[in-house]
Amino acid sequence: MPDDELWWQIASTITPLNHRRRSPSMKPAIEPDAPPTKAQRTRTAPVAPTASPHKPTLAELSHDRLIDLDKRTGQKLVRGQLPLEGRLDLHGMTQDQAHGRLTRFIGASAEAGKRCVLVITGKGLKPTGETGVLRKAVPRWLNSAELRPLVLAIRYAQAKDGGEGALYVLLKRRRDKA
Repeated sequence: MPDDELWWQIASTITPLNHRRRSPSMKPAIEPDAPPTKAQRTRTAPVAPTASPHKPTLAELSHDRLIDLDKRTGQKLVRGQLPLEGRLDLHGMTQDQAHGRLTRFIGASAEAGKRCVLVITGKGLKPTGETGVLRKAVPRWLNSAELRPLVLAIRYAQAKDGGEGALYVLLKRRRDKA
């Protein structure tokens, strides 16, 4: 006798402590030996392609959520309590200039073993209420395939460091390959 069938035979004889009848949801969805119906066969989700074991997929960075970060470090980042080891001001630059400068800055900072840097985009508030181009673009650039492996988290800066016109960028620790 299969284990599932035996289990359900035994379970049906047990009276709950609160003397309520067993809810229908506790019964098995299908009989253990019954083949799936056509509807059940067609409802199965397609199998997603598996990611390469050599390149883990990195979650998208966002200024409003912290992923893969311990609680204490996350609190320090949010409060602006991590020492800033570098600063990049993108005011007055075109998108092309700013993108190149940001890429070089993050790469050099990561190579130098810096942990937390400040990237100033400016708020770029327009009379229409829109925000600036660089303020929107910098988080997208930090999520690019080139920079994302170097960055652990991003967060809007505290008012003393530029508020929503600046980002704290927490870089991954440099692991020397021995």
